[in-house]
Amino acid sequence: MLSIAAPCIWGRYDMRDVIYDICDTIEVNGSIIEHIPVLAEILAEQIKLPQDGSMVDATIGHGGHSYLFGKTLGPEGVIVGLDVDKNAIRRAQFKLRDLACKVILLHSNFSQISEQVHEQGLDKVDFILADLGLCSAQLADSRMGLSFLQDMPLDMRIDKRLKSTAADIVNKADEKSLADLIYKFGQDRASRRIARFIVRERESGPITTTGQLAKIVCKALGSARRGRKSKIHPATRTFQALRIAVNDELENLKKLLASVPELLNKNGCIAVISYHSLEDRLVKNDFKLNGKDNIYRVITKKPIVPTREEIAENRRARSAKLRIAQKQ
Repeated sequence: MLSIAAPCIWGRYDMRDVIYDICDTIEVNGSIIEHIPVLAEILAEQIKLPQDGSMVDATIGHGGHSYLFGKTLGPEGVIVGLDVDKNAIRRAQFKLRDLACKVILLHSNFSQISEQVHEQGLDKVDFILADLGLCSAQLADSRMGLSFLQDMPLDMRIDKRLKSTAADIVNKADEKSLADLIYKFGQDRASRRIARFIVRERESGPITTTGQLAKIVCKALGSARRGRKSKIHPATRTFQALRIAVNDELENLKKLLASVPELLNKNGCIAVISYHSLEDRLVKNDFKLNGKDNIYRVITKKPIVPTREEIAENRRARSAKLRIAQKQ
């Protein structure tokens, strides 16, 4: 049976060794990038799988979180890992190759979790984990086109099977649609001004790179936010909005959350790590609704957030929120 809020399953020294093991350094575009799974130690302290347990890592990434739990699984245990990024699947395959348990890695969106799990001959599982964040390698990969810190093709498709890119939206959507998108998914109150500047700029030629778009947004917000101190880059919210739209992230998350109750064994758990309020609100409301219907017992009345020490070691963790619910 899966245990919740159990004592740490490793000693403190051993845990530090395991956390070190799940960190990766990889080369992307000629640069060495370090990837550190977020809230890994806290997850290990909260959830203990039996040796024959089964879990789905809905966003396998580099396999760090799955490696953490896979170390406690025996030959009868199973990990099913999903990801829309083919490169992530390859990295996870390498990371998890020596685990004793069975590992099944699938190039699939987590919105299809039910179909994928059942196709592997599993009826229900003990644990489902979804880390909704981008990894450092994806942000640094010029083929992804996700970052404004360097000039990249304006793509933003995590899954290259998708047809529309961010450039398609920026260059083809009308001004109102652009403004609505930036406001809805980026929560930027200056969305109309940003959309107006984008439409004006594209009249001179298509906007094709992340650098071009970032400059346009900065130009649009220059006078509107001059003198205001902000912890984030002016283009952050616009880039977030476009990435969510391109990858249909919120709709896919809704489908994942809707599928989970049917997939979990009794006392099984769902854990979701989100990075912005739109995601966290969906998770919070889903857990609350299922709690009222006596489907879930909500373990985290308030989200678990990283310690100062973890944020100091891994800046990507600073906005992470972990919520956990248990199937009744």
